[in-house]
Amino acid sequence: MTKEVKTLLVVGGLIVAAAVIGTFLYRSSSAPAVQKIDKAEVEATLIRPDSPTLGPANTKVTIVEFLDPECESCAAFAPAVKKVMSEFQGNVRLVIRYMPFHKNSRLAAAYLEAAGEQGKYWEMMDKMFVNQSMWGEIHGGGPQPVRPEPSTLFDKWAGEIGLNMEQLKASVTDPKHNQKVDRDFADGRAAGVRGTPTFFVNGRRMLRLSEPELRSMVQQELNR
Repeated sequence: MTKEVKTLLVVGGLIVAAAVIGTFLYRSSSAPAVQKIDKAEVEATLIRPDSPTLGPANTKVTIVEFLDPECESCAAFAPAVKKVMSEFQGNVRLVIRYMPFHKNSRLAAAYLEAAGEQGKYWEMMDKMFVNQSMWGEIHGGGPQPVRPEPSTLFDKWAGEIGLNMEQLKASVTDPKHNQKVDRDFADGRAAGVRGTPTFFVNGRRMLRLSEPELRSMVQQELNR
């Protein structure tokens, strides 16, 4: 092989490498700020027929929230979700899915589902979020304070919102609620959910947890 041929091969290799790197950098720089998943995937893993929903079923925009009732960030962000839902009332639907990462999460989900059977799902969620410091795990190290059992508090709040307690207690122990949580958790994992809260707006995952971002994504979908 002549020196000239070797030189041409080296130069050619460098050109190819530069082209590959350039393509990679272009794709990276032009990557969207949100992650879009396939529509079939949305139907299969993001929304289930029995998922708790708020808002009309035929709206143009659907927000899917994977949450943990015991998650401090979920409770903190709940007012922002309410605000956005109010601003776009009638044009957006909220779907709740469960991602249990804390020790009392499954019990809380069972109470939420049981309350939902009596038409008080959202009222029970409000009680749990507003009073989360009374029953949820406290982070930051150190021993947990001595507090009533979560079920005692959940029963108390159920009574305050007018639930039939006999019906509620019979429902809470039904294995179907735990099975539903297991399914939601599996769906969440399949959709790439690794923490809570995680939001999808018409299948687009919200990567920055903020009220303006959620509002912007809803508006973008309404404008399509």
